[in-house]
Amino acid sequence: MRLSRSLLPTLKETPAEAQIVSHRLMLRAGLVRQTASGIYAWLPAGYRVLHNIARIVREEQDAIGAQELLMPTIQPAELWRESGRYEGYGKEMLRIRDRHDRELLYGPTNEEMITDLFRQSVRSYRELPQSVYHIQWKFRDEVRPRFGVMRGREFLMKDAYSFDIDQAGAVLSYRRMMLSYMRSFQRLGLQAIPMAADTGPIGGDLSHEFIILAPTGESQVFFDAAFEEIDYSQGGFDARSPEDLARFYGLMTSHYAATDEKHDAAAFAALAPERRREGRGIEVGHIFYFGTKYSRAMNFSVTTADGSSVHPEMGSYGIGVSRLVGAVIEASHDEAGIIWPDAIAPFRAALLNLKPGDAACDGLCESLYARLGGAALYDDREERAGVKFNDADLLGHPWQIIVGPRGATAGKVELKRRASGAREELSPEAALAKILG
Repeated sequence: MRLSRSLLPTLKETPAEAQIVSHRLMLRAGLVRQTASGIYAWLPAGYRVLHNIARIVREEQDAIGAQELLMPTIQPAELWRESGRYEGYGKEMLRIRDRHDRELLYGPTNEEMITDLFRQSVRSYRELPQSVYHIQWKFRDEVRPRFGVMRGREFLMKDAYSFDIDQAGAVLSYRRMMLSYMRSFQRLGLQAIPMAADTGPIGGDLSHEFIILAPTGESQVFFDAAFEEIDYSQGGFDARSPEDLARFYGLMTSHYAATDEKHDAAAFAALAPERRREGRGIEVGHIFYFGTKYSRAMNFSVTTADGSSVHPEMGSYGIGVSRLVGAVIEASHDEAGIIWPDAIAPFRAALLNLKPGDAACDGLCESLYARLGGAALYDDREERAGVKFNDADLLGHPWQIIVGPRGATAGKVELKRRASGAREELSPEAALAKILG
């Protein structure tokens, strides 16, 4: 993409309404623009990040056998009355009536709807277990939306649901989903810690929230350094193996981890001093096992091998896809701007032409741009070098290829790594190999 033809409206000044780092940088970098209180339009660069996060989450859900579907955002109120949640959910749920005076709602979550879809379609224990997921926009009418996409009213969420014939199967589904989450966060370049959590309005008796570390996090967290040493993708955990899932879950629950609400100072102090870690954290995911709470309330049952019927055991699992954009920035930035992890950056590299109109610069930049394809944002604007450097740092692409007249004439480029600031002069081929390799 050529910056001269892009909808990428960067700002020099920080908007007054932005209170936290991610909100400030997302507005300044032209990733989003607010259209109403707590509701944002995602501009092209921001949408590319959102898409990259969703892609990784989707790939890890597919890897454990979850099936993708898409449920509607508008739900009939009668489903929520069946489950008993309609009146109790609170004003966060947007309730509406259509022209026929039918009561509807803009779904904040989908436990009721997925239970209804399964009770219409699944009759026998032979059709279970199953897991499904979708990535869909949600709406919760926060009384005071703030912090940009971190606590908006409209947000993109991956929610998944599992159905099993018994508790043992449901526990396996829960552990399998936890493994998928830890692999997703690792691929996103994040250090995530699973912590036992309250179930809240979803219900159930088993729940974990996933916290990533960030200096501006909303809660204090305490954990064992062991979590920093586990490789979830190469750790020998087979999501199809009950034994591997038990070993994985044992690792997740045997090491100390707690938010300030559940912190046990004595248990934390029992850890060796060099293994104690604490800091601020942001919740980016939450999983629940709630048994037959919804299948029983909504009269969904399946026949068993002996001809009797049982209510399937269920779980639900959420990742805040749009919230993750803000959370990553909170965890990865400096005074100059965003520092994107390679896997989710809007572009792999910014290509900076320091002297548009110079034949050598233009020729080399056009050649590099063609070879990089969609991996590069080409800053071809008639702007001063300082402006281009500042915008490249603000936008946070992992690499910057800097092309000036002297280097272009000599067939060299300067390559900068955004995270470390390290620079080196290379041939164009060597620079491309580092960026694309």
